[in-house]
Amino acid sequence: KICNVMAGSALLKDELLVGRILEAVVGAVPGTPVTLKIRTGWDKANRNALSILGIAEQSGIRALAVHGRTRACAYMGHAEYETIAAVKAAARIPVIANGDITSPEKARQVLDTTGADALMIGRAAQGRPWLFREIEHYLRTGTHLLPPRVGEIHDILRAHLEDLYAFYGVDTGVRVARKHISWYTRGLVGSASFRHRMNQLPEVLQQRNAVNEFFLSLAEHSERLSYDPTDNNNIE
Repeated sequence: KICNVMAGSALLKDELLVGRILEAVVGAVPGTPVTLKIRTGWDKANRNALSILGIAEQSGIRALAVHGRTRACAYMGHAEYETIAAVKAAARIPVIANGDITSPEKARQVLDTTGADALMIGRAAQGRPWLFREIEHYLRTGTHLLPPRVGEIHDILRAHLEDLYAFYGVDTGVRVARKHISWYTRGLVGSASFRHRMNQLPEVLQQRNAVNEFFLSLAEHSERLSYDPTDNNNIE
């Protein structure tokens, strides 16, 4: 939808327009740092991340995040960390690496491979907001934190659900909440059958009760989260 109206990563096809947009945004907010996120190019035959870097620096962009895939790659294949490394080597502004960072070990690998100044994480943090503290701890100490306690994750999810209901309203909120509940519970013991039942519940109260019952059942068996390796929705 975005690219069909020449927005988002479709703009990589029009470098002159990229420059005009960046200059307009930077000029509209004097004194406020403006950052930019890009992909490596439109497709594998047209990688122009280095050109966009130059345009960004000239326009006054203060930091550049690079998702290591082209627009055509969508989320398939593997992130191109070598392209991010090339951008970092040429950059005079901070570069943020993005793409396929799913664990503390992968975070360390990406930083070492790209030389990036920071990391950006998207999909891997869906339902796993504690991933950030796990990475921070691993980068600082080289050791792993214990898995989160079941009660903590239950509390985080309940608060998240209430925010969703308040923001979207109860009808839409219930529907939007389903995918978030699935992300929080993917790979947990017994979660496959729970997700199937939960996705059929039409009301907020039913959804709340189902989540509470599932996590209370987990807590009866283990204080900390444990994952079922046979669940096809297990965390990568």
